[in-house]
Amino acid sequence: MLEVLNLALPFFGLIFIGFASGRIKQIPDTALAWMNFFIVYVSLPALFYRILAQTPLEQLARVDFIFATTLATFWAFCIAFAIGMAVRKGNIGESAIAGLAGGYGNIGYMGPGLALATLGAQAAVPVALIFCFDNIILFTLVPFMMALARPKPMGVAGIALEVFKRVAGHPLIIASALGVASAALHVQPPVALDRLMQFLQNASAPCALFALGVTVALRPLKRIPWEIPPLVGVKLLIHPIVVFMLLSLFGPFEPIWVYTAVLMAALPPALNVFVFARQYDTWVEQASSAVLIGTLVSVFTLTSVMWLVKTHSLPVLLFH
Repeated sequence: MLEVLNLALPFFGLIFIGFASGRIKQIPDTALAWMNFFIVYVSLPALFYRILAQTPLEQLARVDFIFATTLATFWAFCIAFAIGMAVRKGNIGESAIAGLAGGYGNIGYMGPGLALATLGAQAAVPVALIFCFDNIILFTLVPFMMALARPKPMGVAGIALEVFKRVAGHPLIIASALGVASAALHVQPPVALDRLMQFLQNASAPCALFALGVTVALRPLKRIPWEIPPLVGVKLLIHPIVVFMLLSLFGPFEPIWVYTAVLMAALPPALNVFVFARQYDTWVEQASSAVLIGTLVSVFTLTSVMWLVKTHSLPVLLFH
């Protein structure tokens, strides 16, 4: 357990340092713009490109793994969406953000660094696959839900084009596609360029966790909306359980892939939940609360999951 704490505490420690800095210094929200740009457009793309470019192509074509993990994320979204519909009396827009809070974990800022530190380099490929396909399905679902909630004259074709631009233009999706292409074509970047990307890769987790802490600090919690606890429960408990059950059903998979998927599913709600809420100007206070409360509770739940996978106490198969 001490080894797991030694792994977990630096991650949550970076979030706490960012949180304390944000509260003490009162850093304006706009001051984080360049930090967030560096994380999303520079350091994390370098991480995902290097991971995928160095992976044998056959390991990237795990359709069964992709289907099981993406289906689990979709189910978690649907459960949380149903909770939102019940609480918000059928408001599709607010329920879509609630669904995001229950299904979209912090797979960009926390996921890669935490999984690689806990499980080693072998976790890199399942992390990248989960990130890509979770983003594709959720970045597709939410705009369509918002289009249903707020009909516009753009029509179905216009909505589909907007969704395609959002997904295809995401820097991490582009980096992942380039990584897969490099793996398929056996492209080796020049040594200097590869070392530069390695520097950027190493900066991704510390910068992302610090920025997460600062951003949460800038969203003071006035009250806890009563739908937040069940939504956080869906994200931190139901989602990893569903992932584990579906991987057992569609398996067997290598233990490291199962452990990685469960760990990624146990991550707290992503900061993008708040970003989407602010973009569509709906469920903003609740989204901020979900990110803050989910991150705080995950100190205990995520550390427990890390202990299970680190000690191999989690069985690889449930139904076989």
